[in-house]
Amino acid sequence: MQFSIIIPVYNRPDEIDELLDSLTKQDYKQKFEVIIIEDGSTLPSLSVLEKYKGKLQMTYLSKSNTGPGDSRNYGMKHANGDYFILFDSDCIIPNNYLSEVEKAFQINYVDCFGGPDKALKSFSNIQKAINFSMTSFLTTGGIRGGSEKVNKFQPRSFNMGISKKAFEASGGFGSIHPGEDPDLSIRLWQLGFETRLFSEAYVYHKRRIDWDRFYTQVNKFGKARPILDSWHPAYQKWSYVFPTLFILGFYGALFLLIFAQDALLKFYFIYFLILMLVSTFQNKSLVIGFLSIRATWNQFQGYGLGYMQSFIKIRLLKQQPEKAFPELFFKK
Repeated sequence: MQFSIIIPVYNRPDEIDELLDSLTKQDYKQKFEVIIIEDGSTLPSLSVLEKYKGKLQMTYLSKSNTGPGDSRNYGMKHANGDYFILFDSDCIIPNNYLSEVEKAFQINYVDCFGGPDKALKSFSNIQKAINFSMTSFLTTGGIRGGSEKVNKFQPRSFNMGISKKAFEASGGFGSIHPGEDPDLSIRLWQLGFETRLFSEAYVYHKRRIDWDRFYTQVNKFGKARPILDSWHPAYQKWSYVFPTLFILGFYGALFLLIFAQDALLKFYFIYFLILMLVSTFQNKSLVIGFLSIRATWNQFQGYGLGYMQSFIKIRLLKQQPEKAFPELFFKK
């Protein structure tokens, strides 16, 4: 089996530098190729790639901007390997990653897998707080990943593997973004392919975003979910509506204060207190614990309000997704 590592990049030469450097340190003994897809960048990465000539077997592809999903498809069509591993450009790869994937294949081969993400000590406090909110069992991180069955895991494209056979059968990613990865997972299940979580194949996901961009990102996640549910109704879950209920419940708790009823608001206080304490313990920092409250609030509110807006437009008003939310669809 030969691995082809597929990395789309858009105006992030600094990120691709860190990612490629981490790939040079892999303890994996077999050859693998790295394919960089420049997705219409105005800040190209070609000069950075010069540093890694002779260190990595690389192919550089440049194309117009059509989004990460289509760029991954483009890279996989030009790959020589028979198994593709997909990373986002803001990831740093542990030196045993490929060895862990090979080990997992020896135990239980699947045509599509996904791995989790962690935070490095060098990450900023905000990055660590966002990482906590995106991965914790106390937040939608649990809904997005931890609550899924290991053998029915929906891989996320920042850390994902797919066989050439499964890619060719499915046609790869669709035009929606975000949401292209769960859409692909479901279509693979419908074609008879299996997906699985490889818990030891983790990456360090740097997520170079500020609070506003984090809110925008999770808001798009929320908007995408009712669209996916309308496409694949057999796979919708009640848990996807939880962030919306959480936000509505919070504002309802504030409204109840008018009538001197504070029981519900106390529940929210206890929840955020527990969240802060868990984050403080995991990150060994009270500052990150407090920042995790803001990160989680941004996550719940962004996702919850996005989901509610999309549910009304897509499920109730029956609007076409491309017209209701053009910002979620790239034109090829």
